[in-house]
Amino acid sequence: MRRIMNVTLPTPDARTRILDAVERIVVARGVAGLTLEAAAREAGVSKGGLLYHFASKEALLTGLLERLAAFIRSEFEKNCARQPPGPGRVARAFLAWAFGEADCTPGDEHHERAAAVFLAAFHHDRALLDPMRAVYAGMKAALLEDGLPQGHAMAVLTACDGLFMAHLFGLYRPTEADLVALRGTLDALVEGHT
Repeated sequence: MRRIMNVTLPTPDARTRILDAVERIVVARGVAGLTLEAAAREAGVSKGGLLYHFASKEALLTGLLERLAAFIRSEFEKNCARQPPGPGRVARAFLAWAFGEADCTPGDEHHERAAAVFLAAFHHDRALLDPMRAVYAGMKAALLEDGLPQGHAMAVLTACDGLFMAHLFGLYRPTEADLVALRGTLDALVEGHT
């Protein structure tokens, strides 16, 4: 058990500790810095203990991407549940997420770590992103079934992805005026058809 601010928290299981360690390594040193020995040392487990859960570097990265995909799916579902029911619910959830109104938003620590993992996996082996592709395909399907014209739904999806990619790659930083104008346009697309 761990104590934080007079609250006793359960100690993470070995698999979680290993994935947390792998995430720290990938964020700090990239995939090139990830070895089985480094992961075991960082997680505080023996190499045999590590191999019990993950037999290879690829298995470590797959576990990390599967965990990230599950997190994104969960956040997406929570954001949808926060929106009023009816047409446009999924689109409004996308917008809340992309424009910083949800729990996990661009710029927060979890988002930064997720972005580093995403890029590292993409660079190492694009097939590792298959769990993420499946989640995004499900999110896209939900958006296309959201009661909006297809072009409007795709405009919301593409704009949200564009904001994510701009942040992820540091391509540009939209001004507050840019964000207000973009959000107003996207809201009009959503609300005009709900």
